Amino acid sequence: MSSAPSTRPPSRTSAAPPAPDASPRSRAPRPSRTPRPPRTAKRAPAPAPALPSARPAAPPEAGPDLAPVSRGFLAKATLVTAVLSVAGAVLGLARDQALARLFGAGSETDAFLVAWTIPEFASTLLIEDGLAFALVPAFSLALARRAHGAPGDPVRSLVASTLPRLSLAFVAVSALIVATAPHLVEALAPGLPDPALAVDCTRLAAVCVLGFGLAGYFSAALRAHRRFLAPAAIYVAYNTGIITAMFVLGGQWGVRSAAIGVAIGGGLMVLVQLPSFVRQLFRRQAAQPESGANNDRAVTAALVATVLLFALCRQSQTLIERFLASTLDAGAISHLNYAQKVAQIPMTLSMMLCTVTFPVVARALADGDIERARSRVERDLALATCMVLLGAATVIACAPQIIELLFQRGAFTARDTAATADVMRVYALGLLGQTLTGVLVRSYFSAARPSWYPVVAMAAGIVVTSWIGAWTVGPWGVCGIAAANAAGITVTAALLLAGMGPGSVPIRKRGALRELSRPLRAAVVATIAGTFVAGQVPSALPGLAAGGATVAAVFVLLAWALDAQGVVPALRSLRSVTRRLTHGRCR
Repeated sequence: MSSAPSTRPPSRTSAAPPAPDASPRSRAPRPSRTPRPPRTAKRAPAPAPALPSARPAAPPEAGPDLAPVSRGFLAKATLVTAVLSVAGAVLGLARDQALARLFGAGSETDAFLVAWTIPEFASTLLIEDGLAFALVPAFSLALARRAHGAPGDPVRSLVASTLPRLSLAFVAVSALIVATAPHLVEALAPGLPDPALAVDCTRLAAVCVLGFGLAGYFSAALRAHRRFLAPAAIYVAYNTGIITAMFVLGGQWGVRSAAIGVAIGGGLMVLVQLPSFVRQLFRRQAAQPESGANNDRAVTAALVATVLLFALCRQSQTLIERFLASTLDAGAISHLNYAQKVAQIPMTLSMMLCTVTFPVVARALADGDIERARSRVERDLALATCMVLLGAATVIACAPQIIELLFQRGAFTARDTAATADVMRVYALGLLGQTLTGVLVRSYFSAARPSWYPVVAMAAGIVVTSWIGAWTVGPWGVCGIAAANAAGITVTAALLLAGMGPGSVPIRKRGALRELSRPLRAAVVATIAGTFVAGQVPSALPGLAAGGATVAAVFVLLAWALDAQGVVPALRSLRSVTRRLTHGRCR
């Protein structure tokens, strides 16, 4: 602005006086900018107590490990995870369909499903939750230290100090399960008519503990490195192994072939990730070995104990269900299993984004950025809630049609369809609690510090599940067991939300509850409308299409009208993409 008057002609002298005034005006904003650096300097120390500092006083240039995570990257990573997770879920349904078609829903299948407790526990403890809550933050902290010029290679030091010991532990647990299989079967299902078959299946499936442990370790390391393709493909490989084993060996080994497939699938999960893990591990040569003392603090015995105890308590709900169901008529355990597998699909889909963003939250805390972590957790909570409520409404409204289309063939009869659909509707009432628990518990462990509060909250939920299940199994059978599961996990979710504070990512609880109520109201109305429409169509496939479309339309419209944060941004993004595509076609 000050140079403009000098370019004017001398004859326009009247324009000259404003020049001195313009000059001070142009300089006036500069003093207001000078206080900004001190402001940022004051903000930095505040989040520091959340995590041991991972950066030195004068950080070097940002390398690839410090590249910020963009929305585009999160969208692509979520899409890759979603596509492969859906493929794994479809193969999981195909696995359950093959199990139902080949072996029905009787005592033989019940025997295998008791042994199925081993891979269920192993996947929760070693892959999905459990160790992931400890290892993802630990690798995130190691990557932050490596990016800021820590001596040696903290990532390789972390692997050297943890992988050998964990591998020995996995082998020891597998051997212990093989040795104690008869006692485990007796404890899990004392009323089982054929315990010998269950013992054989348990021993065969026990081998998967080693495979699941290594697969979970590789998954945590790769996700912390922002590599999501191989970890997302593990259940595709796993279910492929089980299905292949059942069809190839089923004629000779019977239902034991499914247990053999579990062991084979565990090995395939490791092989799918091994090349990518090796590339990341040796991507950068360490200049000198590091003592590893700082990394050991990231994976302490207390941290591992808390995450494993939480995962163990959460998975023990399945033990309670099968223990109570083993006293009912033959097929009760199978009905529970099939209902859970289908009903959990919405919860699994809703947790995909959290799987991708968990390393982002952990890295934000490793860098001391509490506000970024809180914002990410709140957005994840809103999106996951909308997705799971839409799925739960569809499951409740169209349960008979879904089960008939998926399972009613071969040895799986119409009676099995009706019983499984009833259980699935009750079980779906707990899907919101399952999702909230999965989202919230990550914020407790994302700082790589032990926290006993989630264990206490999950234990309280188990007490509720046990008490209600023992009270309702007599009059209501398997539906009472499913109701107990839904009540217990809902109590856990409420306790986890109430406890959010300095020990976790401090989200705004009142705002989260207010936001939660909006899609919940939309889901209730959508469920009623979808159930009515689906019941008017006699055939399964048209009924499912009509009921599902009704649920989706009612839910989206009501959630949009209520300004639900998990729906409105998605609609805006869809509208933006549509406009771009339309604009591209017009050009």
